[in-house]
Amino acid sequence: MDEYLTPREIVEELDKYIIGQEEAKRAVAVALRNRYRRQQMDPELRDEVIPKNILMIGPTGVGKTEIARRLANLAHAPFVKVEATKFTEVGYVGRDVDAIVRDLVEVSVRMVEQERFAEVEHQAEELAEHRILEILAPALEAAPARGTGFSELINRLSGQSTPEQPPASEVEQEARRNQIRQYEANRKVTERRLRAGELEDEEIEVEVEESGQKVFQIWSSSTGVEEMGFNPQEMLGNLFGPRKSRKRMTVAEARRALTYEEAEKLVDPQEVAREAIERVEQAGIVFLDELDKIAGREGGHGPEVSREGVQRDILPIIEGSTVITKYGPCNTNHILFMAAGAFHVSKPSDLIPELQGRFPIRVELKSLTEADFARILVEPQNSLVKQYTALLATEGIDLEFAEGAITTLARTAREVNERAENIGARRLYTLMERVLDDLSFEAPELGDRQVVVDEAYVDERLQKLTQDQDLTRFML
Repeated sequence: MDEYLTPREIVEELDKYIIGQEEAKRAVAVALRNRYRRQQMDPELRDEVIPKNILMIGPTGVGKTEIARRLANLAHAPFVKVEATKFTEVGYVGRDVDAIVRDLVEVSVRMVEQERFAEVEHQAEELAEHRILEILAPALEAAPARGTGFSELINRLSGQSTPEQPPASEVEQEARRNQIRQYEANRKVTERRLRAGELEDEEIEVEVEESGQKVFQIWSSSTGVEEMGFNPQEMLGNLFGPRKSRKRMTVAEARRALTYEEAEKLVDPQEVAREAIERVEQAGIVFLDELDKIAGREGGHGPEVSREGVQRDILPIIEGSTVITKYGPCNTNHILFMAAGAFHVSKPSDLIPELQGRFPIRVELKSLTEADFARILVEPQNSLVKQYTALLATEGIDLEFAEGAITTLARTAREVNERAENIGARRLYTLMERVLDDLSFEAPELGDRQVVVDEAYVDERLQKLTQDQDLTRFML
């Protein structure tokens, strides 16, 4: 997707996947567009423009996370979703807040690696295929000795001889030439069959490099336990060379393994790390969920005692600081933070003032209505109806939803959300699973047939559950 989309175009793209919540869509669209605007400014003023972080307030299941995730996809930006409750104040057991940035950098590195691998994929495939060919039919100079030996044969054909072996006669030389021609012809046939994919199931013995990547738990500077990659081979400067092992695998498996190995050699890891850090600093997006769970400045004992401490630990990351990662230092000044929470018990004003000031844009997401549920079932590009229709089509089932079925599902979702816990659109997943449970189980045995899900079909499978309030709490 073009990163220079206008706010209106961004909202239109989000509308393809998310129903309603226009205010939140407009807010994130402007935030994304401001990044483009910032890049067009004079360098002197550019660094002074900080992201306008967004706080989304609304119940669960109304689209907060999906808005952030789809926005990151539109911008091709590194994105990470973290839950505020996983982090604790320094001195308590829990994750260090710096792990947010380290996780984001890891995501960015994977993104850049995939892009670089895609650029060299064709070249890597050719190199991998050449290595496989050398195993199946080694070149003449690398061929193993058989009888008089090819190296010895080459010497004799060139008129050279060894003290132990007198020069070959004309008849012997001609016989050797025929042997060489036959060998080269066989190699060409093998090469043609390999490229045509006729040897994919053949087993060969391949020498592959062993990954030296290890993961260790370390104590971070903030006394939190973190995982960081540690490669002893890199620390020793490849003193002993890469470790290799011989494995038996099919040609198809060898092609994948060797293609990846060759691609790694063609891509500069330092350049990948540099670009990944820059991409995080200029375009990274962090979605901080369940912020309401750490809101509160009251004193006390137990888990609540560290709430304000967590807020103060998160604050430097949002304000702008430098975090040391294994790929290098990463500055967080221009990372866009999007926080979310239901704020049923607490309210945004319960956050410490410094943290409140770092989320100047606040949008309230509305609870979903029955009409919203009906639209969610059918309108988005990845709607549940489309997903289940495609799933059962793989078994030969032509699944069709009548309009009455959609209306009944939407009404039931609203009613159950009102009686039990309101989990928003996630209620539709449980309802759809319940309605199609029998069909999903029996589909492989039914053969090709058409199944129409109408209002009666839905009522028959949901009536008992929706009438029994106690059972609904457990099942739906």
